[in-house]
Amino acid sequence: MEIVVTIIGVLIALSSIGYIMYKAYEEEEVKKSIPASLIVLGILVIVLGQSFTIIPTGYTGVSSKFGQIDNRPLSNGLNFKMPFVQHIELINNKQQDVKYYEDSLIESETSERNTVQFSDITVTCQILPERSAWIYANVTNADNLIPETLVASAVKSASKTLNPVDVTNRSVIEPKTLKVLQESIDGKYGENTIKINKVVISQIGFDKEYDERISKKQQAQIEYETQQINNKKSVEKAEADAKVKQRQAEADAKAKEISSNAEANANKKISNSLTKELIDYELAQARKSHGWITVQGANSIVTKDN
Repeated sequence: MEIVVTIIGVLIALSSIGYIMYKAYEEEEVKKSIPASLIVLGILVIVLGQSFTIIPTGYTGVSSKFGQIDNRPLSNGLNFKMPFVQHIELINNKQQDVKYYEDSLIESETSERNTVQFSDITVTCQILPERSAWIYANVTNADNLIPETLVASAVKSASKTLNPVDVTNRSVIEPKTLKVLQESIDGKYGENTIKINKVVISQIGFDKEYDERISKKQQAQIEYETQQINNKKSVEKAEADAKVKQRQAEADAKAKEISSNAEANANKKISNSLTKELIDYELAQARKSHGWITVQGANSIVTKDN
């Protein structure tokens, strides 16, 4: 609201001066006042230019008057200021990638006391807007907010808690390093002052002898796992073949049972079909053709009596 009122006031003043100059020019006796009016107009333009400042996106403005810093940062956009009295300093609140140890190494140890080396580290950080005034008032070199020593210390602290496998796993070592580094930064500048958004460790390695041992161990592990897979496949195939044979044997036994039952049923039907009347009829026919005969049982054995 204060900015709007000031702008309106300046515009009214400029309009009034312009109108006065126009009227003065029409009257011969006041033409001499034109140079003075131009001077006043120039001063007002300069004052107007010093009355506002624009804070770019991603920055905050820190205001100071006669060396006294205002702890309330100015947000991005158009901001009013007192001309010639109030100084505005821009603080970058954007995420910044800072490189460390591109041409040197951090040497540390794992939890198993293996020597491990780190290099080419990138830390992504930013100054939080609400602490911009504190940074401006208390930090001489804002371009070196995170010293190399803190980064090295964080990497070493993280690596000493990890075994040789995890220490080379970036998804494990990097979050641990970030956590330790953030704690160190909070201790140095206070909480919620500088935020560590990401830590990337591009190069992690051991000495040549250890690398060879790890390589052999990994190869042996791969061969062991491959053998286990092959053994499992062999067992599964043998079990599958056994099940097929078992099912075939069960099917053959069932078929044999069905065949036996069918034959028994057929014989039973034949036996049941040999009634007394049929036997007597067969006996009569035999006597008629051959003389006296004897029919024995269901198999109709016919014998001739002499």
